[in-house]
Amino acid sequence: MSDKIEVLISKEEVENRIQEMADQITKDYAGKTVHLIGILKGSVFFLCELAKRIDLPVTMDFIGTSSYGDGTESSGIVKFSKDLDDSIEGKECIVVEDILDSGRTLSYVMGVLAGRKPASLKIITLLDKPDRRVVPVELDMTGFVIPDKFIVGYGLDYAQKYRNLPYIGVIE
Repeated sequence: MSDKIEVLISKEEVENRIQEMADQITKDYAGKTVHLIGILKGSVFFLCELAKRIDLPVTMDFIGTSSYGDGTESSGIVKFSKDLDDSIEGKECIVVEDILDSGRTLSYVMGVLAGRKPASLKIITLLDKPDRRVVPVELDMTGFVIPDKFIVGYGLDYAQKYRNLPYIGVIE
């Protein structure tokens, strides 16, 4: 690794918070099957760790989105690069995101999914960066609120690197 990365949230803190979130989901959805919808690619690490800790039947699916095109700044236009494989009608759905930043993508995704008639539709994110919000999004559960810094680890990348870090770090 050539980039200098400072630990913002330790591996232990991340794991403990994911367990707390899973415990709350287990309590809130007692007796039901939970359908997790991950937003690719960043949510994969968080979604898998969360799913392992939920003490209920869990199903999952993924959506791929893009609002960046070939640039580094969001175009503001969200497109699906991968849609869900199965219907969510009548399912207890939780959209799982790695980080909530501007809110554009998540707002668009929630509008599309709500039209597909799930029994319920909630949003959880591992990280919330409210200083960057341009579109309001109401979260149902948040792991950590973080400052407006460039974050890597636990699914978040820099040029496709560092997703596999077991902690949340800041590139200096």
